[in-house]
Amino acid sequence: MNDRVEAFLHYLSAERGASKNTIDAYRNDLGGFRRFATERGGNGHNPGPASIDRQLILDYMTDLNQRSYAKATVARKVAAVKSFCAFLLDHGDLTSNPTTQIDSPRAPKPVPKPLTTEEVDALLREPLKFDTPEAGRDAAMLELMYATGMRVTELVSLNLDSLHLDPPPSYVRCVGKGAKERDIPVHQQAVQSLTTYLDVARGALLKNRPQSALFVNRRGERLTRQGFWLILKNYAGSAGIESHVTPHTLRHSFATHLLRGGASVRDVQELLGHANVSTTQVYTQLADEHLREVYDNVHPRAR
Repeated sequence: MNDRVEAFLHYLSAERGASKNTIDAYRNDLGGFRRFATERGGNGHNPGPASIDRQLILDYMTDLNQRSYAKATVARKVAAVKSFCAFLLDHGDLTSNPTTQIDSPRAPKPVPKPLTTEEVDALLREPLKFDTPEAGRDAAMLELMYATGMRVTELVSLNLDSLHLDPPPSYVRCVGKGAKERDIPVHQQAVQSLTTYLDVARGALLKNRPQSALFVNRRGERLTRQGFWLILKNYAGSAGIESHVTPHTLRHSFATHLLRGGASVRDVQELLGHANVSTTQVYTQLADEHLREVYDNVHPRAR
C-alpha cells in the first residue's frame, strides 16, 4: 500500500495544488491507516489496495474511537481514507469504493476565540521591552500577523520581495492555499516595525549571510512555523494572557475585529484568502455576540 499512498500524495501535490502541510497531514493519517491494516492482517506484510474493504474501514473507525481521539481528529482521518479510496478507484486499484455506504463522522465546528483588543495591545508591546535583534524581528512579525490576518505558513514563507512598503500604499503579497496570490494592505504601525527590523535587526541576525527569506532565525535561516509558534507562546505568557494563544488566534482576532469595526464579510473573505464566504461567516457570529454584550452593558435587562 505504501507505493499507492505515495502516488496519491503526488497527485494531491501536482494536480490538486495541495500545500506541504496538507500533504504531511495526509501522509500521517494514511500511515496510521496502513499500520492498522497491517496489524489487522496479522501476517506482518504490507497490505495491498485489494485488502481495503468496508469492514476494515469500520474496524479502523472503531479503533480510533476506542483510543479516545477527538471527534475532529477521527473525522479528519476518515476523510483521508475516503479520499484515498476514491483515488484508488479512479486509478483501477479498486473495483468499487468501500467507503460509499460509510457516513463520515461529524465533528463539531469550534467557534474560534479571538483575543480582546487589550490583549492584542499587550501582546504587541511585549517584544518592545527587549533590545535584541530577535525582539526586533518578533515585533515586526506580530505586527504583520495581526495587521494582515495571514496564516502562519504564509507569514514564514514571505521573502524580501514580498514586501512593498515604499511608496505607499504599503502592502504584502503572500501565497495562500492552492498557490493563490493575494495582496494585503499593511497599516503604518506595522510598516514602522517592519522598517526597523529591515534596517537593524535582520542584518544583525544574518551576519552577512545571503538569505531571501524575510524572517530569519539567529542562524540566518528561514524561521519555521514551529519557531514562530514558540515565540508567540512565550510572549503571550509574559504578557499575562491567560487564554490559549496560537498563530491562528491572531488570524481569528484580525477577522473578528475588522467585522466589529464595520468591514464587510466579502472584504474580510478577500483579505483572509478564503475560497468560500461561508468559511468567513463564522466570524460574524463572534462580532454579533460582541455587539450583544455591549448592548446588554448599556441597556441591562430589567430583573
